[in-house]
Amino acid sequence: MSKCKEDIYFARDPEITWEDVEVLSKHTLNGAKVLLDVMAEEGVEIVFGYPGGALLAVYDALLDSPIKHVLPRHEQTAVHAADAYARVSGKVGVCMATSGPGAANMVTGIANAYMDSVPLVIITGQVPTHLLGTDSFQEVDITGMTLPITKHSYLVKNAKDIPRIVKEAFYIAGTGRPGPVLIDLPKNVMAEEVHDPRPPKIALKSYKYFSKGNAGQIEEAAKALAQSKKPVVYAGGGVITSGAEQVLQELIEKANIPVVTTLMGIGSVPAKHPNYLGMVGMHGTITANLAVNDCDLLIAVGVRFDDRVTSGLKHKFATKAKIIHIDIDPAEIGKVVKAHIPIVGDARLVLEDLLQKVTPLEISPWWEQLRAWAKQYPLSYEQDGRLNPQTILKAMGEIGGENAIVCTDVGQHQMWAAQFYPVTGGRKFITSAGLGTMGFGFPAAIGAQFAKPDSLVFLVTGDGSFQMSIQELATTVQYELPIKIILMNNGVLGMVKQLQKMFCNERFSQIQLHANPDFVKVAEAYGVKGLRIESPEQVDVVLKEAIETPGPVLVDCHISPDEIVLPTLPPGKTITDILEGRE
Repeated sequence: MSKCKEDIYFARDPEITWEDVEVLSKHTLNGAKVLLDVMAEEGVEIVFGYPGGALLAVYDALLDSPIKHVLPRHEQTAVHAADAYARVSGKVGVCMATSGPGAANMVTGIANAYMDSVPLVIITGQVPTHLLGTDSFQEVDITGMTLPITKHSYLVKNAKDIPRIVKEAFYIAGTGRPGPVLIDLPKNVMAEEVHDPRPPKIALKSYKYFSKGNAGQIEEAAKALAQSKKPVVYAGGGVITSGAEQVLQELIEKANIPVVTTLMGIGSVPAKHPNYLGMVGMHGTITANLAVNDCDLLIAVGVRFDDRVTSGLKHKFATKAKIIHIDIDPAEIGKVVKAHIPIVGDARLVLEDLLQKVTPLEISPWWEQLRAWAKQYPLSYEQDGRLNPQTILKAMGEIGGENAIVCTDVGQHQMWAAQFYPVTGGRKFITSAGLGTMGFGFPAAIGAQFAKPDSLVFLVTGDGSFQMSIQELATTVQYELPIKIILMNNGVLGMVKQLQKMFCNERFSQIQLHANPDFVKVAEAYGVKGLRIESPEQVDVVLKEAIETPGPVLVDCHISPDEIVLPTLPPGKTITDILEGRE
């Protein structure tokens, strides 16, 4: 062995012996095997992927790897499944696809994860390095295409870099504000031999994030809270990502503070907690919206003040309040709404420090006002003998139990689920919030079921969204996943119809789904049990049958196409302009 090679090994690890050097010099693996070995060392147990020519070496190596592979029926759904797996498990999700169309099909899923700050590592195959830039067969510049929707990306040109890059990718994806990281692997790089496959230690000098909040700012926040007469906690997805649910609950109970959540923040406090006012924003409760508008202190935790809450009117949102903004991403502080007390740090760690400094508040008049609003403006719906989606969702909560996980698609059913399903804790309500991706729900339920094999997983979907990933019925059957699909079937694109009804003078355009199939027969064609609910009297009986039936079940719920989501906030209006819908 050359002196140069000896120096490389000794520099890598000062504890190495001469015997180790000899072993390492003979130990070679190809890039694909190294990729999987390092992923296994990172704790990866499952990968959602779709094979192709550029990934042949990886799929060959999978046969000898402990990592389980799941084969969805589309590359986009592979990303969504990995996304939900990450949300439910708290781990970094992993997915992969071949070059060209395979990689391009992942773009929507990557954007979805990016918008909701979900930790993913995405592996894409690529054409050989000598063909890069020649428009060769199945070549796309996937790193360029995904540049705005990834936290970081790599194009690997040398197999010896794979161990370092994989370690860095998992570290970047899962730390700080989580997000997707893409690794693009040319075909020849995966076939290339690596003589020292051991990954080096992480050394990213330019990558930093803050965990502990500034002690002085936390002290200032505690003083502001002590002086407040109308405080509100505004909790977002960052609370759940950081595992801060318990400390948040301790804080609101100790200081006797009301709390509202974003769509992503649902589950950060139990739905039945006495301090919970509901979701805030476009389809939030009127009480939550009035509370945010009238409060004198808004403690925003793990939120980004998105336009579904603020309506994009940053100068007309919570105008009476001093705002404390707690977020791990400094770029979010002051981006939309000015923060009077900014605290950059991990939500759980910051709340733990704040909890030690707060004392019980005497804010009885504020609570009297909040309870009066809650009594005056309850979440309600017409109970006129028809089958209502709200009835189904409430029954699901009662029959399914506290540990059930609910995954939703996007549309009216998503908002009804957010309003009426009694979510009991974090990582139990999985939805596409930032991007609003129809077709997300079904593969998300698959990812959730793999993350929690022993849990009851519901999919709440609509006939429009479901048909965007209906092929995943095959995946549920192949892997014997006992997902319970609750299909709100109204024959229209419900949310678009509602918007056209309210804001386009009932000029309905392209919202009728006239050629819908018989979903029960479609389910049965895949080998999935199909049931129907057509009246309120059937709800409890059919839901119990679905839950007690082993394996996947589809429940086709026939609801009216005239059902609308209320409350609702017209575009461009402030949160006090929310429409209740009652005469």
